[in-house]
Amino acid sequence: AEGATVYVSLEPCSHTGRTPPCVEALITAKVSRVVAAMPDPNPRVNGQGFAQLENYGIKTEINYLANEAAELNKGFVKRMQYNLPYVTVKSAISLDGKTALKSGESKWISCEASRIDVQKLRARSCAIMTGIETVMADDPSLTVRITPSELNITDKLSQPKRVILDTNLKISINAKVLHNGDEVIIYTCANDTDKLTALKNSNVDVIQANKNNSYVDLNFVMNDLAQRGYNEVLVEAGSTLVGSLLEHKLVDEMVVYMAPHLMGSSSKGIANLNYIQKMQDRMQFDFSLIRKIGDDLRLHLIPKYS
Repeated sequence: AEGATVYVSLEPCSHTGRTPPCVEALITAKVSRVVAAMPDPNPRVNGQGFAQLENYGIKTEINYLANEAAELNKGFVKRMQYNLPYVTVKSAISLDGKTALKSGESKWISCEASRIDVQKLRARSCAIMTGIETVMADDPSLTVRITPSELNITDKLSQPKRVILDTNLKISINAKVLHNGDEVIIYTCANDTDKLTALKNSNVDVIQANKNNSYVDLNFVMNDLAQRGYNEVLVEAGSTLVGSLLEHKLVDEMVVYMAPHLMGSSSKGIANLNYIQKMQDRMQFDFSLIRKIGDDLRLHLIPKYS
């Protein structure tokens, strides 16, 4: 690589984290020029990487395709700037905006192609979050169920952390999510000693996240996940948790798979937003992408918070 030009999506780091500084590798390789799409928003770097390269006579250039690079690194950028992960809510809905029948039955609203596409969303996420009602109704594993080759990666697949919001610690010790994959994080307000002991024996990290001792503090949860280094969190949950996250302005994007069928007025909607009483109270979104996936439409929606 001596004398070469190196193109990177992010400013090379200048500190030791999980790996040694990237600038040291570039200096050792004796490259002549580094072109970076965007500066590193990490306060520990943010220009220092470029400065060190320039000090060693390596030319630097910046801000080529910066917006595209920021989109590629959106979780990292959000965590560095706001100490919050980038939160994506995934939902499958019918044409009339329903996510489950009145009985709770929801398999399957979307087509097989959409369900495979969701596995790719899971694979790029640091954590998958759901609520206890979804765990009790569906008993999900919340794991990535496609192979590295199907994801076009050569490395070993890293399963996302599973995160459950369970105010009263109602989860069953036999829940599938507790026995399939790596450690699970549960945020709760409960202090059931026997249940806590049993969960910890099942490799579960139980975190007290009280909000007035009545419900889980969503802001605390997101800050805690950011502190753990999670850049992107995918939410797969029912209308109660989705509505609460939207109401607290914690959702960055919604990915909605719309299937071409109707489920009727008695079925459950995508989000409980009971505060909406007038048309001016409506929650607005921008469409950032619309794409056909199998028989469904995949809608990417960005909330427009007032």
